Amino acid sequence: MRSQMLLDDHRRRSALQERVDVAEFAGGIPVVPARFPAVRFGRRWVSALWLVPVMLLGLLLVVAVAQQLRQYGWMQDFLTRYPGTSTSYAPAVTDGFPAWLRWQHFFNIIFMMFILRSGLQILADHPRLYLNAGCRPGTEWMRMRGEVPADRMDKAEPARVWTSKDDAVTLPKWLGIPGFRHSIGLARWWHFGFDLLWLVNGAVFYVLLFSTGQWQRIVPQSWDVFPNALSAAVQYASLDFPVNHGFTVYNGLQVLAYFLTVFVAAPLAFVTGLLQAPAVAARFGTGRGPLNRQVARTVHFIVWLWMVGFIAIHVTMVMSTGALDNLNHITLGSDGQSYWALAILGVAVAVVAGLWLAASPLTIRYPRLVQSVGRFTVGWAKAWMERVHPRATYREKDISPFLWANGRGPDSEQYRRLQRGNWAEFRLRVGGLVADPAELSYAELLGMPKHEQITQHYCIQGWSGVAKWGGVAMADILALVRPLPEARWVVFYSFADGAEPGHGRYYDCHRIEHMREPLALLAYEMNGAPLSETHGAPLRLRNELELGFKQVKWIEAIEFVADFRTVGWGHGGYNEDHEYFGYRMPI
Repeated sequence: MRSQMLLDDHRRRSALQERVDVAEFAGGIPVVPARFPAVRFGRRWVSALWLVPVMLLGLLLVVAVAQQLRQYGWMQDFLTRYPGTSTSYAPAVTDGFPAWLRWQHFFNIIFMMFILRSGLQILADHPRLYLNAGCRPGTEWMRMRGEVPADRMDKAEPARVWTSKDDAVTLPKWLGIPGFRHSIGLARWWHFGFDLLWLVNGAVFYVLLFSTGQWQRIVPQSWDVFPNALSAAVQYASLDFPVNHGFTVYNGLQVLAYFLTVFVAAPLAFVTGLLQAPAVAARFGTGRGPLNRQVARTVHFIVWLWMVGFIAIHVTMVMSTGALDNLNHITLGSDGQSYWALAILGVAVAVVAGLWLAASPLTIRYPRLVQSVGRFTVGWAKAWMERVHPRATYREKDISPFLWANGRGPDSEQYRRLQRGNWAEFRLRVGGLVADPAELSYAELLGMPKHEQITQHYCIQGWSGVAKWGGVAMADILALVRPLPEARWVVFYSFADGAEPGHGRYYDCHRIEHMREPLALLAYEMNGAPLSETHGAPLRLRNELELGFKQVKWIEAIEFVADFRTVGWGHGGYNEDHEYFGYRMPI
């Protein structure tokens, strides 16, 4: 079955022989450049570009006000009492900046560079942010492209519907990684791989920070930090900067900025990343309420903005408040004025710039290598998340009024004939490594015990939605055909071809253990009605542990196999083969 249904002429291509043809990738998806983000105020959309002149005018106003305030005696008394830099809220650290801190600072720069760029690329694949779990077009608060065409929403025919893939936008290669449209599979390997390195680096940082006296630099120990922070802000704003004692003690504003970045923003990035995982939602029921995926995406993006802003301001202040002194602190760990610090800075900048420029071309030239390294780096973590037992279901009132569609629908005459006959002649073939192969008619499937569940769909692109699914439990299918002991994977084949013409049927592989979960469903109903063609008629899979592209639609056949490396190109699914996704997708 599998050999005949899938083209595998490229299966044996090595990682170094493959490269992305951007013009043909994902079926030749055209270039649609991202717009500068727009924000919704009521019913009106305003480009965030307006923030640039507004911020410049605001900055000029702040400088003028701060300079005027410093003319008043009460402000002068305040600045004298609270000079901005003081040992009243944090004792002086006199042993300088140790080597471990300086190296971690450098690694953090590199890790954050890749995380921020790949994160923006991921956002570009569904360039809208919401606060509701349903993601209905028009309810977003931020977007990077125009409105969804009204005449292409809620259509029953996949060829006419506006899909989430249609909604994706393109980023420049120097900005996103890898910088072409719908490249989320490759972007995620960069993002998750460097996320893991960043987390390890951060964990080591926390341990060393609190096992030495270095924590006293960024953890305030007195409420005096707040008036001193205000004092430092007034001094900066008036362009008469506070005295720089950064080798031993930061001013109040620096302490608060570092504290918020290290102990608030960084943990928020981690937590809101996890909240976007279907495995987490399926276990803890976070598909609705204040912890839903779209709130998590919004907060995640706000943290992204914070990190970008912090880095920009941090670099600016380092260079404008005594560059040579500051560079000696963080490169040599000394309170001197050695010009070796400038040489080290030059080397570091060259390394960062080289990595920045190489990331996208490397990804385009060696995409399979990026996928393989990504699986090696974070595959174990994804495997651990897949051990969760999904149990979360929702209420009728949580059902989303809109569910985005995706995928290239079937266009074969066989499918159309079965559809015209209301599936009376449809036969679901279930075979492979089973004791009792079966061909089940649509009527026989409807006659099996019906299971219903209200669960959430999490697309890899970022949107989500809750729906009521009705169908046959996969556990009942397994009981009927009795898989052999060597069967470890279940392959679902679609009537539809994949995105790239001439490259075979869409398929995906799932662990057999997942198919025994109570919420694993072969659905033939959605929200109380038979599946529409857009959403997968006659059958689609529900495996609540995994992202949406693995929930195969338009199912024609099921096969039990020992190893998915014998199927297709051997990477676990059509999108895994062609668009470099991962076969484990619990996040």
